[in-house]
Amino acid sequence: MFSAILRRELLTPLRRRRMVVFQIGLASLFGLLVILRWPTDGEVALFGARSREIFRLFAYGLLMTLLFLLPVFPATSIVSEKRRGTLALLLNTQLGPVHIFAGKLAAVMAMAGMILAMSLPAAGTCYSMGGLSLYGDIGKVYKLLILVAIEYAAIGMLVSSFSQSVDSAVRTTYGIVLGTSVLTLIPHYFLQGSQGLLADIGEWFWCMSPVAALMSITGTEEPGSQGLVTKIDVLGRYTIFSLTTAVAASIWTIARLNHRLFDVSRAAGTMSDDLSWSAKLFRRFFFLVDPQKRSAGIPSFVNPVMFKEFRCRRFGRLHWLVRLVAACATLSLGLTYATTAGTFDWGVETIGGIMVVMQVALIILVAPSLSAGLISVEREHGGWLLLQTTPMATARIIWGKLLSALLPLLLVLCATAPGYLVMSYIEPGMGQQVKRVIVCLLLTAIFAMLVSAAVGSFFVRTAAATATAYAALLLICGLPMLIWMGRDAPFGHRTVETALSFSSIAAALSVIRMPGFQNYDLVPMNWWILGMGSIASILILLIQTHRISRPQ
Repeated sequence: MFSAILRRELLTPLRRRRMVVFQIGLASLFGLLVILRWPTDGEVALFGARSREIFRLFAYGLLMTLLFLLPVFPATSIVSEKRRGTLALLLNTQLGPVHIFAGKLAAVMAMAGMILAMSLPAAGTCYSMGGLSLYGDIGKVYKLLILVAIEYAAIGMLVSSFSQSVDSAVRTTYGIVLGTSVLTLIPHYFLQGSQGLLADIGEWFWCMSPVAALMSITGTEEPGSQGLVTKIDVLGRYTIFSLTTAVAASIWTIARLNHRLFDVSRAAGTMSDDLSWSAKLFRRFFFLVDPQKRSAGIPSFVNPVMFKEFRCRRFGRLHWLVRLVAACATLSLGLTYATTAGTFDWGVETIGGIMVVMQVALIILVAPSLSAGLISVEREHGGWLLLQTTPMATARIIWGKLLSALLPLLLVLCATAPGYLVMSYIEPGMGQQVKRVIVCLLLTAIFAMLVSAAVGSFFVRTAAATATAYAALLLICGLPMLIWMGRDAPFGHRTVETALSFSSIAAALSVIRMPGFQNYDLVPMNWWILGMGSIASILILLIQTHRISRPQ
């Protein structure tokens, strides 16, 4: 019975033609990462310095690939069964929750094993150059990658058991991946060098990230470490955290795999308009935006598609937007405090670089979740045909949908702006740099939104559209950073600068003069690239929507 679930979960995606392209692309990508740093003079450096540089680039590329591609499989495994009605059939068979979960988890791990198997030739090439230990260097990296696969497979399946739609499961899983791999690095930067309970908490948060564990294995210098050397067993702590998280998530998911999973009861609730006068007055003073108040009609001078998107999307309702903006403003105030407290020790540039990384990570997390499913969700549920029956033109429909994604992004950017204002007040000479950083972030938000919408218009399934949009954005932002890691050997300054011109995060870091990026002049070239990419995305979106709007 276990093998039946495994065969069903694994053979279905492997039969698709796109999986063959996926495998060939993975092998080509890993080979390209090695070729880019392969010695051109036929000589190998002493002590294996060049082989370690090649292996470091390869290891980061492999971790990035695993984090980008793997989560979509466990995130859709249970919720897709629930949506199709086949999960109830599985629960009525002799298969118990343990067998169902084990079969699905084994299928996800088999997909992870396929990704790792595609990388073995490139890893063997790095080992053939010498200077690497098979069990010490390469073995530790693959051990880390297996732990990453187990952890995020269990988390993705737990999220899938709670989700009611495939796209929400994918968004939540990618948000957890981004939070545990990137955002957990931030407290350590603020608290490094200090003593006490907060410093210990920052170290444990640091050890939760697989990126930090890979840094310790490959000997990569921590960006922004200010020359401080830590003697933490990062890999050991990450092993404890990942296995504990995987076991807890697995037990929780198995406990939820029963018929109560389909019993989602909700209170009928009472609309505020139907309450007494005193109750309505109390709710008016208690709530900034009352979530139980009936919405007013749509004015004739606004785009009705924008209102439709806001009212049908959970985070589009005004009270959820207020909560999102409040959370971002609270985060910005915390960063502002860190800026004022740490300026005298670190310098404004370093803390500004940390703020840029956090804001770009927030944009990459929010933008695809808002705009990748603008078209695909309508095609998946039949709403696109209904929109075509309205007297609105296709361009007006697209404009209303884009506005529904753009306005929340602008609110998020405005809520996280006070930190930069404090920086410019502390260091008046940084006023021009802060303005350029804000422009970079604004263009990044517009570019991320338009690219996600253009990518999503080619898909009928929202989950595939969201996952592809995340992968495209992370590839655009992450691949130039891999080339930056190979600066000076073998890539020259001009090559690295050209590659970084395509990355919005690198442009913002160069403007803020973050250590490691201060020697690269990426503005205004990055602005031109983002602008042309945004225009190209709009054209692709219009052409694709015109194509799917023709009579079938």
